Amino acid sequence: MAYAIFKTGGKQYRVSEGDTISVDKLPVAADEEIKFGEVLLINDGSATTVGAPTISGAGVTAKVIEQYRGKKGIAFKFKRRQGYHKTIGFRSHLTKLEITGIQA
Repeated sequence: MAYAIFKTGGKQYRVSEGDTISVDKLPVAADEEIKFGEVLLINDGSATTVGAPTISGAGVTAKVIEQYRGKKGIAFKFKRRQGYHKTIGFRSHLTKLEITGIQA
């Protein structure tokens, strides 16, 4: 089973062909293809290639399924004995991707 580790939005993701992942929002419309060039590691099932820091010429292609907002999160600030507490809710903007190919 071949897999790759690539970087986008300051985070790293381990993916195989056919996987569906959610990443921070990308400026791409739904049903478009996107290619990620910052590939850190590729394993083709028998050999592993590790970049220093990235592998030149390697890429991960993905199809954008949808743009959506994630589950609500809570940020709670509190200072004891001061009568101070503050609650803020937020929802992350995310992009759902389906991995279509890994190029070494």
